[in-house]
Amino acid sequence: MKKPEIQITLIDRKGSVGCHRGHNIGDTWDYDTEGGKLCPMAMHTLFPMIDILRYGGTLPLSREGDIRFCCPDADVINIFRLEVKQQKPPVL
Repeated sequence: MKKPEIQITLIDRKGSVGCHRGHNIGDTWDYDTEGGKLCPMAMHTLFPMIDILRYGGTLPLSREGDIRFCCPDADVINIFRLEVKQQKPPVL
């Protein structure tokens, strides 16, 4: 079984300082191919959620109906959205 594709998007910033890694609102990463470009502190927070989604689990939804997590840097507080991309069935 192929693992689902997961997209990470920076959607908001709550802190008073810009991102130390240079991430900007609207930046998007594919977890498998671009995960290494994401801030290591955010990735550390993200990894358990990715693992849950990869193996069929679910995560609580935000009030907006999507999956969100935030950067652990209290000065920055970047808010990210996770999306599980639906796999297309194979063409027969």
